[in-house]
Amino acid sequence: MQSKSFLLLIIILSFGWATAQNKPVTVSGVVKDRASKLALPYVSVTLQAPDGAPIQGTVSDETGRFSLKVATAGNYVVETAIIGYQKHTQKIFVGSLTEFLDLGTIEMGEQVNALDEVVIASKQETVSAKMDKKTFAVADQIAQSGGSVLQAMANLPGVTVQAGKLQLRGNDKVTVLIDGKQTAMTGFGNQTGLDNIPASAIEKIEIINNPSAKFDANGNAGIVNIVYKKEKQAGINGKAGIASGFGSLWERKANLPNIRPQYQLTPKINPTLALNYRKGKVNLFFQGDYLYTETLNKNEFVTRTYDDGTVIHQQTKRNRDTHFTTVKTGADWNYNEHNTVTVSGMFGSEKITDNGDEPFFNADYSQRLRLWQFLEDELKITAMATLSWQHKFAQPGHLFNTGVNYTFHREDEKYFFDNILPAYAGKDSFKLLSDEKVVDFNFDYVKPFKYGRFELGVKLRNREIPTNMQFFQGLNSPLDASAGGAATYKEIIPAVYGNYVFESNKVEAELGLRMEYIKLRYEVNPNHPVYKTDGYDYSEPFPNIRFAYKFNDHNKLSVFYNRRVDRPNEVDIRIFPKYDDAEIIKVGNPALRPQFTNSFELGYKRNLADGYLFVSLYNKSVDQTITRIATTAPGSNVIYAVFQNADESYSTGSEVIFSKKIGWYAMNLSGNVYHNVIDPFTVTNLYPTPTTFTAKREEIVSGNVKSNNTFHFSKTLTGQLSAVWLAPDIIPQGKIGQRFSIDLGLKKSVQKGKGEVFVNANDVLNTLVTKREINADGFRYTSADYNETQVIRLGYNYKF
Repeated sequence: MQSKSFLLLIIILSFGWATAQNKPVTVSGVVKDRASKLALPYVSVTLQAPDGAPIQGTVSDETGRFSLKVATAGNYVVETAIIGYQKHTQKIFVGSLTEFLDLGTIEMGEQVNALDEVVIASKQETVSAKMDKKTFAVADQIAQSGGSVLQAMANLPGVTVQAGKLQLRGNDKVTVLIDGKQTAMTGFGNQTGLDNIPASAIEKIEIINNPSAKFDANGNAGIVNIVYKKEKQAGINGKAGIASGFGSLWERKANLPNIRPQYQLTPKINPTLALNYRKGKVNLFFQGDYLYTETLNKNEFVTRTYDDGTVIHQQTKRNRDTHFTTVKTGADWNYNEHNTVTVSGMFGSEKITDNGDEPFFNADYSQRLRLWQFLEDELKITAMATLSWQHKFAQPGHLFNTGVNYTFHREDEKYFFDNILPAYAGKDSFKLLSDEKVVDFNFDYVKPFKYGRFELGVKLRNREIPTNMQFFQGLNSPLDASAGGAATYKEIIPAVYGNYVFESNKVEAELGLRMEYIKLRYEVNPNHPVYKTDGYDYSEPFPNIRFAYKFNDHNKLSVFYNRRVDRPNEVDIRIFPKYDDAEIIKVGNPALRPQFTNSFELGYKRNLADGYLFVSLYNKSVDQTITRIATTAPGSNVIYAVFQNADESYSTGSEVIFSKKIGWYAMNLSGNVYHNVIDPFTVTNLYPTPTTFTAKREEIVSGNVKSNNTFHFSKTLTGQLSAVWLAPDIIPQGKIGQRFSIDLGLKKSVQKGKGEVFVNANDVLNTLVTKREINADGFRYTSADYNETQVIRLGYNYKF
């Protein structure tokens, strides 16, 4: 009853906000003589409202072809007229699912009567017409301005951030794209780097819960597409800005005795510059950003209780310095009206230095058992180059795209550890070098029709990651020096897809199928003491289906189904043991296999005056769930966390979004509630010695409520208040506690709209504390992380 009451309460109180950006639809066709079938040039073509009122017009060219731009979805009449021919009228419905509609051939003759008009109700979309995508302008996130992309997404509907990872509807298996492409900067199947990409470089963020077949099949939670800024105006224009701030304004929880101080008043600085030059057939663009931050990245207090009665208290404190530089540049060359070539490149450099302390005490804190201090020196370099060609056929929207994308990513990490015990001191260190090389080829074809479009494409990916780990073992180290060495990850993925979209005034349908083959090989150093070379291959179909019915102008119902996969990342199967802390060792698993997901969703949207209501019910079932399992080795308190395939897991939930504008105030509320279930399973961790773990069934009702309130105090002054509450949730072998935070922001337009000044504060009440509880065989683990969440920022941007 409590779960049902909680579910009902969330659905009643939860609403959400989203900002969709509609694109104009191009309506095209060809006018011909009915008798001779010859093209008719210079025909007057007029777009009219249902009552006959003219909206816009054009004339056909020498080949009889014409095109019109339609900004608003709804019903229209196209009239063609020329001296010597009878006027011709044709009813059309312009929807929102495709940017191009082809009316085909319009034949004109002297004896043909005009078609009767049929009125079709108009509809204006706010959330994506397909209800599978939400689009958010980063500039609207006033309370998060000047921070990272990850921080800018924290308050979006259906999105949560947990342990530095992005989750959609409580699931972190998210595929992150930059300008529609996977890159090593954000990870191929993971989310590395999201917290270091400045939000100032980004134009918008697209959240796709139900991707179609044209997207890669990876990522069962959905897709997040980060779209960089790119000006379209002629001449030279751009934007420059700077943001600065401080975090860790005061000490939330004091250190345990005799360790180095934790960071306080941590500085942040983010200068940014965007330039664009467009003239004639050429468009040049440049986006450069630098982000420097000092952060109390972790300040976690842990109590471990073992079955033999041993109690250990510890603190993990990590002071982090980050330098992140990104440069994105390129050129578009429209060498004629039908062909465009784009060359672009992106470079990212991420330099991270962590200085940490980890003291261990006995049950009553009377004796320090151990002090572990560490230095992590990490440099990540990403370079990406793209060459693409787009051919536009004479028919608008009839396209052929092809391109090649190359990504290089270097991970150069050095770790140094001082292990100080009462009787002795030891020093561990190791070095990891990993070079990731990825080549993607793609061919995509789009053919518009009168009532939709057809999409066809082919993609080929070749990816290779050689990794080398060197251990330098200290006295009594838990690390196994023989587990170092080299390993190479290789994968090849050819895929082909087809997708058909149909749209009429009442019915929308989309049917797609992606066929994917993968061959993966993980070659392990033959001298490794535990793991051997492994791999897998599969050929699998990934269908997607969407059907929608529009009851009227204001009400629409959609049904979705898709099948997706999550392949293990290279770091998930990486064989080298690595410190998570002094007594927790993370290890990969080459025997890890993909997890497959079937997703169903029912969505309803009602358009309101100056607002909308969106409700969805969804279910995801996952086979071979990927999770990390923690076990201990006999005779040791050291914990080994290894990725494994559990059995099945399920997530069933509801998302509710409500948006309403009332004069100078805009209210945006969202809520998501879901029931997570993990079935019982048994696995064996092979490292360092075989240890079997059996898990009982785990389940919980969890969710979140978010409130975003915007106040337009004047034409030039806007304020924002955002609040987030996250309910308790399950994690592998345990639970994570509830969390709550409030953010504030203020933005002032200056210099006749060319400049803006903003100030904001995140987690103003300093309430965002992450608490966890882990229950494993032989021990229980509770923790509370008082890391830096409270930050204030001040910034200035200028457009020219």
